[in-house]
Amino acid sequence: QVQLVESGGGLVQAGGSLRLSCAASGRSFSALAIGWYRQVPGKQRQLVATISRGGRTNYGDSVKGRSTISRDDAKNTVYLQLNSLKPEDTAVYYCKAESYSYFGSLVDENWGQGTQVTVSS
Repeated sequence: QVQLVESGGGLVQAGGSLRLSCAASGRSFSALAIGWYRQVPGKQRQLVATISRGGRTNYGDSVKGRSTISRDDAKNTVYLQLNSLKPEDTAVYYCKAESYSYFGSLVDENWGQGTQVTVSS
């Protein structure tokens, strides 16, 4: 099973930036695709960005152009840089790891505990 620890959340003013980190352990990091999602109370969890094992990235419409996801396989960590933050970006941000077998089959999914991002106007 993969353990994920998110960090980097906090309180920031509108227009500011944050860099979130997701540190993974428990499985070979190169076998993991990592995604960031966010959730506000009463709403479904929403895709923010994903990065594949090979480094291919995908972004949700709400953050496209304002965020960058990257991975450092040497540090077993994925980063999410959030820029030009808006009050509507306020949410708990979760990291998800998808574990793949050598043959490319999805074998497991694991979530972190989340980190709160609050953007003040």
